[in-house]
Amino acid sequence: MFVHGVGGVRDARAERRTWLESLAEGARRAGHSDLVSALTCQWLAETRFADYSSLFFTPEGQGSDGSLEGQVFFLDALIRQLIEEIRAQALARGDRLALQVVEDAAYQLPGAGGESQGAGEPLRVLVRALTTLLNVPGLRRAAQWASGWPLAGQLAQVGRYLDRGEVDADGRSLDARVRERVLQGVDPHRPLVVVAHSLGTVVAFEALHEYPGTVDLLVTLGSPLATGAAVLERVRPQPVCTPEPVVRWLNFWDRDDLVVCRPRLHRWMLPNSSQVVPRTDRVDSDGVWVHTATKYLRQPAVAGPLVEALKR
Repeated sequence: MFVHGVGGVRDARAERRTWLESLAEGARRAGHSDLVSALTCQWLAETRFADYSSLFFTPEGQGSDGSLEGQVFFLDALIRQLIEEIRAQALARGDRLALQVVEDAAYQLPGAGGESQGAGEPLRVLVRALTTLLNVPGLRRAAQWASGWPLAGQLAQVGRYLDRGEVDADGRSLDARVRERVLQGVDPHRPLVVVAHSLGTVVAFEALHEYPGTVDLLVTLGSPLATGAAVLERVRPQPVCTPEPVVRWLNFWDRDDLVVCRPRLHRWMLPNSSQVVPRTDRVDSDGVWVHTATKYLRQPAVAGPLVEALKR
């Protein structure tokens, strides 16, 4: 099962094929061409693309503000943690240019000094800082966002999910409806492999805590799960631990993926009763649009163990 992340309304059928094609490419690069040929038809028949995207574009109007203005506090916390993590990485690499960009972005934050201190509406100030942050050398080369505005809009979906608001006529909150959409039709008596990306890693994490079956492998890509107060401290259940059904968990991050604040997820996650914790590995993608599931799936390090699990 594929679980997508932030973004616009999806075409589940088309995206399922695109994700599978990317996985096949990564598997071939990992030396598994024989498995790809044998399993391609099976993948198409048995893979489900869990599409909950439309729920973010059909406001129910109760209990939360779906606008960007309603996510100012979340975005403020998230952007500060982004800056903290990118600063730490730049210091470790001795990257002076990246450090300068990060300090410029930090200086623009509300309360940091300069023009941003009491100047302009908070949302505009935060987006300006986010736009500056996109000029970090690696991010400038790899980012899929031209400015902070579209990026802020997509990041805000994480905040909306974690708000536990936007209830429908039946009293179900947005996050509950998202998890329901993800698990709908999944047979708990059959083996399950889950590949989750971006916000989808948060959704899958919570949904699998409610899942009665077994998850042979959970693969998380570009996950914001370990992002401190903005995400980690708001997910459920607390304290955070590996979902009980998960037998194995592989977590992957790209250095140029802005959404991944804290890549070392294993440091923040307690084991389940089987002592399973996420194993985190870094991959390096070239070119643009790094924060996409297809970029990750083309990586041999990601596709190799995933295809081997599917074979079993």
